[in-house]
Amino acid sequence: MESEVDERELKASGAHRLPDGRRGLLIHGWEIESRNRPILNSPHLQQWECKLQTSHLPEMVFGDSCLALKHINSGTKIHFNAFDALTGWKEEALPPVEVPAAAKWKFRSKPFQQVILNYDYTFTTPYCGSETREISEQLGSNVTSDEGNCCLYWEDCNEQIDVAALASKEPILFYDEVILYEDELADNGVSLLTVKVRVMPTSWFLLLRFWLRVDGVLMRLRDTRMYCVFATSTPPIILREICWREATFQDLSAKGYSSDSAAYNDPSIISQRLPMIMHKTQKLKIPGNL
Repeated sequence: MESEVDERELKASGAHRLPDGRRGLLIHGWEIESRNRPILNSPHLQQWECKLQTSHLPEMVFGDSCLALKHINSGTKIHFNAFDALTGWKEEALPPVEVPAAAKWKFRSKPFQQVILNYDYTFTTPYCGSETREISEQLGSNVTSDEGNCCLYWEDCNEQIDVAALASKEPILFYDEVILYEDELADNGVSLLTVKVRVMPTSWFLLLRFWLRVDGVLMRLRDTRMYCVFATSTPPIILREICWREATFQDLSAKGYSSDSAAYNDPSIISQRLPMIMHKTQKLKIPGNL
């Protein structure tokens, strides 16, 4: 839920609410907007199945929900949506997580029908966000030219997100959480993709998180954090930290941790128990003005 912020606090920070009832802020040259919409209905799901060339989708797909952060002067837009995330799932095509025979029987795509799990039913995705650069040009008339990913490149770096700055007492001018998709794995766990954003007077920060728990078998956490300090003169830089963790219940039990699935409902609490399998930090230099 969006936090309540005093209008005087917004004004003092140079921020304004988005017009027309949209959720978000205009602040220091950024337009930050979140949309929480209902799950896709059957006709729309069928369209997605056709586009993604699959007959399998999560139980709850919030296809019209999204988070977008646009740097107005350059046209650079960082955004998060379910379709791109599921495209990543389809392309990565991980082998299905092995589950005990008794549990396997419960994974059914249709009532009263046992199916063979020959696809990644966890909907694990390598997705870490989408980026585009929207360039408008006067081509004899008011025509908008979209150059897509032109000029946008994430480069590996050694810089780190300033955790101390994030822990400061700065007021949070805007906060929201957007669920992109969710599946309860036929009551055998959870597969969940969400993105959270918070905007402070000097910066914005977001966390895209894929959380998987296959009860008694495996836990997987794929986090993408982005951080941007509002620049006053030079074009801003976005830092992106990608961290993947996972462990089997068997491995956790061998280390003395609980093997009870009920003990692992909150990924934030147990993330440090999961061994890191991939970590990298990148930065995106926002191109010059249009």
